[in-house]
Amino acid sequence: MKDDIKNLILEDENGEEVQFEVVTKLDIEDREYVIAIPEECKESKEAIVLKIIKDKNGREIFATVENEDEFNQVSEVYETLF
Repeated sequence: MKDDIKNLILEDENGEEVQFEVVTKLDIEDREYVIAIPEECKESKEAIVLKIIKDKNGREIFATVENEDEFNQVSEVYETLF
């Protein structure tokens, strides 16, 4: 993913488009993550962590971080930097 991306549009579980503001991109142990804030939650600053992975065709897709240890690692790096 390019480092200069500022906004993302993703589909939620209902197929609705949700716009996100990208706060930062992090590279941790050969993995890429995006910290993003949904436009509708911008004032509360409730960010989400998305892992950038490649699908079987080599396209980048975003996945939620399900593993608690992985999530905590990304959160710790983010808090250290910001």
